[in-house]
Amino acid sequence: MKKIEVKHMDSPDEVRKFEKGQVDLVKIGGGVVGRAVFQPGWKWSEHVKPIAKTKSCEAPHFQYHVSGILKVIMDDGTEAELRAGDVSYLPSGHDAWVVGNEPAVVVDFQGMMEYAKSPRK
Repeated sequence: MKKIEVKHMDSPDEVRKFEKGQVDLVKIGGGVVGRAVFQPGWKWSEHVKPIAKTKSCEAPHFQYHVSGILKVIMDDGTEAELRAGDVSYLPSGHDAWVVGNEPAVVVDFQGMMEYAKSPRK
């Protein structure tokens, strides 16, 4: 019989820190939920690309935007500004950065399992 699971984002199973950002990961129900906090000045291509070693972010994201503003540009040139209260799906192949002076906080239900993690050799 399956049992109820409850976890709190302030007690994550794993924390991944990188310049101007952090991802808190909670493993629950066979999946992973990530809370990302990106500080003003954060940009994927500057602060996570050196870790991921890919041309652009290959993690697809299904996320809820808690606060701040993220600008996203897809590899095909499509752009969006994502704000608090937005729910977004970002397929693989994008760059993103914080707009303004407020940290951008997102809760991601899909793409954080391998995010900001060095590729395996």
